[in-house]
Amino acid sequence: MTQSALKAWVQASRAPFFVATFIPLFIGWSMAVKATGFMRPGRFLLVLLGSLIVHLITNLANDYFDHVVGTDAGDSIGGSRVIQQGKISPQLMLRVIIALYVIAFAIASVIVFQFGLHLLAIPILFSAFSSYFYVAPPIKYGYHGLGELFVGINMGPVMVAGTYWVVAGAPAIEPLLVSIPVGIMVAAILYYQSLPDMKTDEASGKITLAVRLGRKGALAGLVIFFILVYGSILWLVLAGLLSSWGLASFIGVLLVVKLIRIVARCDDWVLLDLHGKYVRMAYFICGLAIIAGIISKN
Repeated sequence: MTQSALKAWVQASRAPFFVATFIPLFIGWSMAVKATGFMRPGRFLLVLLGSLIVHLITNLANDYFDHVVGTDAGDSIGGSRVIQQGKISPQLMLRVIIALYVIAFAIASVIVFQFGLHLLAIPILFSAFSSYFYVAPPIKYGYHGLGELFVGINMGPVMVAGTYWVVAGAPAIEPLLVSIPVGIMVAAILYYQSLPDMKTDEASGKITLAVRLGRKGALAGLVIFFILVYGSILWLVLAGLLSSWGLASFIGVLLVVKLIRIVARCDDWVLLDLHGKYVRMAYFICGLAIIAGIISKN
């Protein structure tokens, strides 16, 4: 593979967003180790590999099917743009997507059958469904304002509780509760990324949650997302599921306030694409604080 081809695939992967996968997996692992005393690094690495592959598949499938439908054409800034820029052909991307699905299902089979976690097949199949039909016909749930809901469920409860299940060997209610702010925060990342493309999404028939809310409602929606995130973290601390270290997540409020001010003052929301790093940074801070709150809890 040439250097230019490698750069194209790195661009297509949208690696900065992989933090959304690392955080919930480490939270689930931390809770399992805390509960059982067993680290089981082999199991965790298997889950990590499979989850990263599914995240990559989702990003590539998003690019491929948005190209097929025509959503990423013209002035749209969504996706990685590698197809539109001629760096990767749609045919090659489809072949890679299929190959990655085969690998992901092989890893899932090992987890389900080798470890005897048969009921775990249900959330795994739900994740596979979600990753493919996000923008793929005929369902295209991302085109109907349901992207944040499905992403929040997958990157919150499924990943946190699923990782706990694999490492601990049995499910538990605590990981589901701790996963609530994680899922909401990842949904907020996706929601924010949809703001710059509101006009082009609506013109192409992609009716995201932000498009449904309209410009004024979309700003209010962003505020509500963050209220839910920090409110749920506070509840977890008060409920004793996290130690007071969980409150360190509120450091990220400074970034959130700055971001909301940027959105409120920005006339051309296409420019908001330049400031998405603040949402990811706030999410990273929340994730570290939650992990610290788990590890230090008595």
